[in-house]
Amino acid sequence: MSPPTASDRPVPRHGWPRAVAVVLAGLVAMGVVAALGLWAAGAAGLPGGAFPRVVAAAVVTAVGGSARLSGNAGALAETRAALTVIPLSVTLAGALVVGSGFLRPLRHRAVASATELAGWAARIAVLWTAALVGLALSARQTFAIDVGNGTLSDITGLFDATPKVGFTTDVPPTVLFGLLWLAGVLTLALLVSRGAPLPGRLLRFQESVRPAAHAMVVLLLAFVVLGLVVALLSAATRGHVARTFALILLGLPNVAWPALTLGLGATWNGRVDGPFGLPLPRVLDEVLRTPDVSTLNLRTLTEHDGRMWWLVVADAVLLAAVAFVMAARSPARVPAWRHALRLAVALALTVLMICLVSRISAHYGLSLLGIGDMGGGLSGELFLVPRLGSAVGLGALWGLVAGFVGALLARPVHRPGAAEAD
Repeated sequence: MSPPTASDRPVPRHGWPRAVAVVLAGLVAMGVVAALGLWAAGAAGLPGGAFPRVVAAAVVTAVGGSARLSGNAGALAETRAALTVIPLSVTLAGALVVGSGFLRPLRHRAVASATELAGWAARIAVLWTAALVGLALSARQTFAIDVGNGTLSDITGLFDATPKVGFTTDVPPTVLFGLLWLAGVLTLALLVSRGAPLPGRLLRFQESVRPAAHAMVVLLLAFVVLGLVVALLSAATRGHVARTFALILLGLPNVAWPALTLGLGATWNGRVDGPFGLPLPRVLDEVLRTPDVSTLNLRTLTEHDGRMWWLVVADAVLLAAVAFVMAARSPARVPAWRHALRLAVALALTVLMICLVSRISAHYGLSLLGIGDMGGGLSGELFLVPRLGSAVGLGALWGLVAGFVGALLARPVHRPGAAEAD
């Protein structure tokens, strides 16, 4: 009897138990990373047993969910608070685990029908929706702000105006953006994985899309690893270990990925005022802590620290490396100009994504009797936004050059399957 061939093997079923395992693994990974980061930041000491709710809020915002800050300081006072930031370390952990779990049952397959892939993704989406609803309903808390001793404390006590700030989540936007995040993760997993099956009608696109998508994921992960090395060295040489690990576990890509755009020549605008700060690297806090809106680019960074020019070197080396990998994973018959065009489009889209998810905005203030900010050290502002058009354009330009260079470097490399593709 002849051994069964690949086509004779039964198609693996993507049942509900496997979908439950994928969703739980993703939530556990995100929850652990968020909890450790918040613990390092000192959130474990929040009153009222609020730590689990803060962790839930971090997971919600990591998948694009909506979290609102609210303030109250009695009848004669008012608190104003706003926060817009995505903890991208938590996001990245969840994306890697969920994407890997989605692809695992599809291994060793050449083709999968659109119905099969849609059914498998739908099971995960149903369970993911239920998890998002539960997280959104549990991520709610109110805190009293300690204003210390002195005149401000006496005034707030006299007028019963003790400032309070809390957070809550909007369930419908959380579910909507959380499902969009899941769809993006699953789609990107199919695009990046070389061995994941595609419906027959989409096979003709895999040689043009998959190598470029894989190159961009490698580039983003490489910058996260580079940022991790810099953060650990900073913690070892300058101290502030707990604060550094909080940044690593909550927002390392929030620093590393904008650094990628800065090395390309992009410009960001921002300002830091009050207790807010950027612990790593310190040069960012120095550039942004000005009375007016600051310009953050290579020129302003190097004025404070000449070593920032190494961002250009890092971008050039890593882009050449991923361009080489992209060309080596493509058939030999693809001309160099087409590699350049594909990498230009991919890098422009990657820079656009970075600019959209790395924006930061935070504000807190206390006013009494409608007169100004009375909080002193309690008031502050932090924001960082990119100049989107120029950043995307520079990404496309760098992609053109790097794609062409990578194609030239990959010419001597033997590419398996190139002859069959021809």
